[in-house]
Amino acid sequence: EEVPYGYTPEEAVAEAQRCLHCKDRPCVSGCPVEVPIPEFIALVAEEKFAEAARHIKTKNVLPAVCGRVCPQETQCEGVCLRGKKDKNQAVAIGNLERFVADYERENNLMQVPQIKEKNGFNVAVIGSGPSGLTVAGDLIKLGYDVTIYEAFHRGGGVLVYGIPEFRLPKRIVEAEIKALENVGVKIYYNSVIGRLHKVDDLFEVLGFNAVYIGVGAGLPIFLDIPGKNLNGVFSANEYLTRSNLMKSYLFPKYRTPMIIGKKVAVLGGGNVAMDSARTAIRLGAEKVTIVYRRAREQMPARAAEVHHAEEEKIEFRLLSNPVEIYGNVEGWVTGMKCQRYELGEPDGSGRQRPVPIENSFFEFDCDQVLVSIGGQANPLITKTTPDMKVNKWGYIEVDDWGRTSKKFVYAGGDIVTGAATVISAMGAGRRAAKAIHEDLMKESDETLQPGVPKDESA
Repeated sequence: EEVPYGYTPEEAVAEAQRCLHCKDRPCVSGCPVEVPIPEFIALVAEEKFAEAARHIKTKNVLPAVCGRVCPQETQCEGVCLRGKKDKNQAVAIGNLERFVADYERENNLMQVPQIKEKNGFNVAVIGSGPSGLTVAGDLIKLGYDVTIYEAFHRGGGVLVYGIPEFRLPKRIVEAEIKALENVGVKIYYNSVIGRLHKVDDLFEVLGFNAVYIGVGAGLPIFLDIPGKNLNGVFSANEYLTRSNLMKSYLFPKYRTPMIIGKKVAVLGGGNVAMDSARTAIRLGAEKVTIVYRRAREQMPARAAEVHHAEEEKIEFRLLSNPVEIYGNVEGWVTGMKCQRYELGEPDGSGRQRPVPIENSFFEFDCDQVLVSIGGQANPLITKTTPDMKVNKWGYIEVDDWGRTSKKFVYAGGDIVTGAATVISAMGAGRRAAKAIHEDLMKESDETLQPGVPKDESA
């Protein structure tokens, strides 16, 4: 079950009253989708909770999601003036966003957004993750017909397969997707673009006018060390997908088997590593150890997730890096050998570089290893779309508005940037929706017959 309980109405009002309503509004500029934060907080202070949620939705179609999983401490809350004045106690913008979105949904106060008259254009969206849902939500309101193609049997992308129930309940994602379907967005599940259809087929066979690619970067990366192929070594991506989306924890009711480790080692220091470690505890692990080659203050995971992991008695072996995974004669994991590190000079990111300490090896027992050191672009779509440019890492190249090198094909989120945050993917989706609208309206103008007046309603 979800770990943080969230605010009561009284707590929400009290927190909202802490807002200073700064003239320069740094919190808004710190938000990738520019949510009107002071305005929605003012509505909370007046106990106009549903109205506050609707105000957020003018910029953010997934407030209940973002209120839970966004790294507010490095975005809106990170630049909050109250936090600078009040001993790092910024206004809890994320908690307030979650509260009003939950209030609106739980009290059946969600409203259907105003939809413009249909403009005759059809847009295909590949992937129903945060960027794809954002594009669909923005375009459907502008009068487009929108169809989402999702590879899995449920929508939400990383929101359902990568983030556990205790951090983001699936009913919340389902409600957001249902709201899109209620205004006319079509979703086809079990539809792997690159196999079922190529991108060119979407134009030439199915008649779409534009295509948005938001498939994420879910291809796992493994360490190239001895023992990487032993039984019991999982990518965090597969481990979380089996548990979150395919309900392996209910086997055999759901026919997705899962190996349950008793002594689990998790490699990595991001949110996915925390999610994997905390999932392992819930599946019955007796001991879970996170192995990360940098220091605690350098961990990319949200501070709240690290805090919760520590509260759940997960052990941290920091400034350590695995060099070998041990196994028995039957090919199963039995332990791990690591090397200790120290921090050296800053690297290109500005963080101190971890440097191995000579002859500082140590070993510990484990029977399962979950690898969470990042992901990379799945090449399925890019290899079947050879006239679309990608960079040397296989990510799609786009301009500042998500336009690819292929006309009327757009992309955003992790398939462009590599692994990033939900809200940054949504920001990319919002920019791409604007570009799609601008380009298709321009195309419509250019194809008008001479003497035929422009339809301003479009």
